[in-house]
Amino acid sequence: MRRALALLLVAAAAQAEPVGYALDLTHTFVTVEVVHGGLSTTRLRFDRKQGTLEVDRAAGTGRVEVTLEMASVKSGVEAFDRQLQGPDFFDVAAHPTARFVGDRFSFAGNRVAEVAGTLTLKGRSEAVVLKATNFDCYTSPLFKREVCGGDFTATVARSRFGLGGLPALAPDEVRLLVQVEGVRL
Repeated sequence: MRRALALLLVAAAAQAEPVGYALDLTHTFVTVEVVHGGLSTTRLRFDRKQGTLEVDRAAGTGRVEVTLEMASVKSGVEAFDRQLQGPDFFDVAAHPTARFVGDRFSFAGNRVAEVAGTLTLKGRSEAVVLKATNFDCYTSPLFKREVCGGDFTATVARSRFGLGGLPALAPDEVRLLVQVEGVRL
């Protein structure tokens, strides 16, 4: 009886271990949406990124780290990209990367509902909560392993990160959209 109980405890502990995922960088993107002049939405995307993901659905915990190379910002207009990289915006010479570390996961059943953590951008760190608009896991026929991912969104104030620019043409509130997928290690 003791042996059976010990085996059950070991099995339960094994199920509550974090599972590591390698970020699939072809399916992981960070996009920023800014209303431009009250007319239309300008979208910026960061093409170079790296990161790690761990999820323990049984324990309801997780950790994600994503680092963006700020010089990889793309708006679709090269002159604007250069302006964004300059000292009035991202100041990539002084701050070449931005980083999000999320270590407080909330679940709705077996699915991630939100990830709270810290965004460090332009040398300033602020609390940010990314809310899931979609999240799921499945066994990929391509990788023959579990893939988990989803879409997350948050609204942040540019001023909290020292992002200047043209405040009369763009509101302080900007929307972050994070698409992330990870392949189980």
